Amino acid sequence: MLCDVTQTTETAATPPVLPRTPRVHRAWFVAAVTFVTIIGAAAFASLPGLLIEPLHGEFDWSRGTIGFAVSVNLALYGLTAPFAAALMDRFGIRRVVAVALSVIALGSLLTVWMTAAWQLVLFWGILVGLGSGSMALAFAATVTNRWFVARRGLVTGILTAAGASGQLVFLPLLSWLVENHGWRPASVTVALSALAVVPFVWLLLRDHPADVGLAPYGGTFAPKPAPVTGAARRAVSVLLKAARTGPFWLLAGTFAICGASTNGLVKTHFVPAAHDHGMPITAAASLLAVIGVFDVVGTIASGWFTDRFEARRLLAVYYALRGISLLFLPMLLAPSVHPPMIFFIVFYGLDWVATVPPTIALCREHYGEDSAIVFGWVLASHQVGAAVVAFAGGVARDVFGSYDVVWYASGALCAAAALMALVIRRRGPATGLEATAVQRRGDHRSRAGGSP
Repeated sequence: MLCDVTQTTETAATPPVLPRTPRVHRAWFVAAVTFVTIIGAAAFASLPGLLIEPLHGEFDWSRGTIGFAVSVNLALYGLTAPFAAALMDRFGIRRVVAVALSVIALGSLLTVWMTAAWQLVLFWGILVGLGSGSMALAFAATVTNRWFVARRGLVTGILTAAGASGQLVFLPLLSWLVENHGWRPASVTVALSALAVVPFVWLLLRDHPADVGLAPYGGTFAPKPAPVTGAARRAVSVLLKAARTGPFWLLAGTFAICGASTNGLVKTHFVPAAHDHGMPITAAASLLAVIGVFDVVGTIASGWFTDRFEARRLLAVYYALRGISLLFLPMLLAPSVHPPMIFFIVFYGLDWVATVPPTIALCREHYGEDSAIVFGWVLASHQVGAAVVAFAGGVARDVFGSYDVVWYASGALCAAAALMALVIRRRGPATGLEATAVQRRGDHRSRAGGSP
């Protein structure tokens, strides 16, 4: 009996064994897997600008026709994004991203056997567009929102920069393949790259911190929410709700101009425009890869700035600087690479997608838990703007024999985007007079004995 008492006393005095807190939070490993996945999937985004001249030469398709296929790709990339965010809430990040990568690989591989322009639209435009849109930046936004409370701006910048890193990795390789072995091996490389990262997603990525018994980085533990049914209905309802607010249209408008002046214009038409001036395709593609180098720096820096400065003012500065650089570009294109062109590449690269972290921050500020889906719709406008310019740029080249008018028009649009960004109103519990008024109302109700 004494033995039992002693044992009971010792047991009661023994402190409970608490789970060891990992030195590095699991959220950073999830962010690393996401980064690698986006890099592997970025191969498909590197190829359209390299295909225009080879497809024009082999099939005699007009640049407008090829640009139309690219525009379908870009438009579906954007229009699928808000539904992808809702699908990730319903089926989980891993399933959606794994299927999306497989669809990208299928579409890219099928282009090897195409013989007609409609097949380019179907395989590259529709299949690759749907697959890439099911990931898009909604992937990065969803991972950031679920796994991070602190350092969200920084993580958003890092994950956004992953696309540029993928461009850096694949552009020189793909341009070399196109110039020396034709466009088909390059298309196969894109397919294999998308498939290669599927195992990483399936084995290493987790949908929610609660899946491994953790709180999000910088936050408190919360159970994993139940799967949300009606993904399409939710995406549309969030759009209808957001469309009744002014900030949504300003964010959508500025981001449409962002897409027009990056993916639609430079990523799609810079290589053929430089080639028009006598620059080899590999040299022009290498310049785009250098843009990717400085884009990594600029986007991560933008995430750091977004954690510390007002997002709408950052957007205004970014768009103004981009517009100025595009106005000078037609004067810099030449048969060889010279110092002014290198300065443009560095300057423009720092600003390439620096707009993403402050745009996501403004969506989060105004739309809270729906911010990932709202950003998906804002991203849709980005890609619609890109699609319009991808098509219009090809048509302008066919009609005028030059891309100059498109460069100048895009510079002017960036100036308009800078003004639109400044019009976006501030919102949030810790901002301005609105927060002070809410606090005063709460204090008054407390003194009066009423409910808050």
